[in-house]
Amino acid sequence: MGMNPGPWGMSQTGVPFGEVAAVRDWMGIEAPVEKPMNEHPKRPIEGFACEKSEVSGRRLWGLFSEKFGTPEEFFAGHFVINYCPLVFMEESARNRTPDKLPASEMEPVHTACREALRANLEILRPEWVVGIGGFAEKRLQTVLPDLTFEPRLGRVLHPSPASPAANRGWPEAAEKQLVAQDIWKL
Repeated sequence: MGMNPGPWGMSQTGVPFGEVAAVRDWMGIEAPVEKPMNEHPKRPIEGFACEKSEVSGRRLWGLFSEKFGTPEEFFAGHFVINYCPLVFMEESARNRTPDKLPASEMEPVHTACREALRANLEILRPEWVVGIGGFAEKRLQTVLPDLTFEPRLGRVLHPSPASPAANRGWPEAAEKQLVAQDIWKL
């Protein structure tokens, strides 16, 4: 589970970590995407015509395509969601992640997102829930006590280019973390 959409990924495709090329070329998904009413002029929604790259998504889906080969193989035992489906943007068009918003503004969002996450997990009933980054792991921790089953909790480094550690071989680091936690086998 990730945090929320990035401006060049899920904002364009509707798929978490939705790097356009990965969604279109690896997953085989392409559909019209409508523009929002309040589109930021510096962050246009171009859908699958978007030529910008979502580095986090390229890293995440790149690892999964390398390890599983096909989306069918990956999705047979995995799913990817975001905690929050909303994009937050500053006037300057800078992406603003939920962890950077004031708590008073985020509480109604957290309430809705926790309930949606809980409902998704109850339907899917995964053996593992894995936070992609610290924020996602903490949000998962808030939902686990409310579930009617007990999934195991894991965490991997977020693939963001803002993370120096992610820039030093994220796929290898993430795979190592998944193996060390017994989520993946060698």
